[in-house]
Amino acid sequence: MKKVLKYVGIALGGILLLLLCFGLYINIKGIPTYEVHAPEVAIEMDSSSIANGKRLTTMICAGCHMAEDRKLTGRLLHDIPASFGKTWSQNITRHETEGLGRYTDGELIYLLRTGIKRDGNYCPPWMPSYPLMADDDLEDIVAFLRSDDPMTEPSDKVQPAPQPSFLVKMLSNFAFKPTPMPKQEIKTPSVSDKLAYGEYVMNGMLGCFQCHSSDFATNNAMDPPKSEGYYAGGNPIVGPDGEIVPAANLTPHETGIQDWTKEEFAAAVLNGQRRGGGSLNPAMPPHPQLTSEEIDAMWAFVQTLPPTENQVERLMPE
Repeated sequence: MKKVLKYVGIALGGILLLLLCFGLYINIKGIPTYEVHAPEVAIEMDSSSIANGKRLTTMICAGCHMAEDRKLTGRLLHDIPASFGKTWSQNITRHETEGLGRYTDGELIYLLRTGIKRDGNYCPPWMPSYPLMADDDLEDIVAFLRSDDPMTEPSDKVQPAPQPSFLVKMLSNFAFKPTPMPKQEIKTPSVSDKLAYGEYVMNGMLGCFQCHSSDFATNNAMDPPKSEGYYAGGNPIVGPDGEIVPAANLTPHETGIQDWTKEEFAAAVLNGQRRGGGSLNPAMPPHPQLTSEEIDAMWAFVQTLPPTENQVERLMPE
């Protein structure tokens, strides 16, 4: 019996040693780097593309990258879950060395599509990629970032490098992977096809499913409906004061928005107005830049989602 216990102890000790070595390896290796295969493109700029690019950048990028001076110089991100570590959004102004001025148009497209920087560094999970965004919209964002708008005015401000947790390092080696570059053109669906257009606005353009599903770690960027808890909410979002705000259930279930009206949905999305009065928690920012056609299409799309039971506790702002 003593020999059996001895061998069991040796085996357990060996397993523990292997686990410790594995953990040390992952911690030292960190987040993987990848080869960069940026396309050679030159984005055409005009007033229309810059205007749409500013609209999209304001909705998609500014929430993380805009500092108190209203420039895209980056900041400490308080809404990153503690389990992901600590990170700062980076300077994306036009500065030639500290901002995006050092990127070619193709490298910017590649970063937005795949999540891979020009030096091969991968930036999950705080920098989402946009593999489903239409080419025109993605190019408009690049056009705006190249424009002389005050938001993009060159700044030499340098933000600290991210401090990823062991969890992020491990997931980046085994679960989080760069999204591939599209093999063919991605076109914006016709506005007249409300369902297709609404799905595009919510999944391809804004990425609403990223927050409104179960967890960032189980989202599927290439095939959003395969995300765990797709639009049923519950994802623990960190609010501006460090409070945990579970994302709302947006499916047409009684625990979601089954008995909402389109007007109530529009007020929530556009103005951050809470159904029944008051304001939504700032963890859900308003999107006043959306057009009436986009809101109509989004409303049509959410009505087609599978009704999913998930009673989410709503957190009111103080």
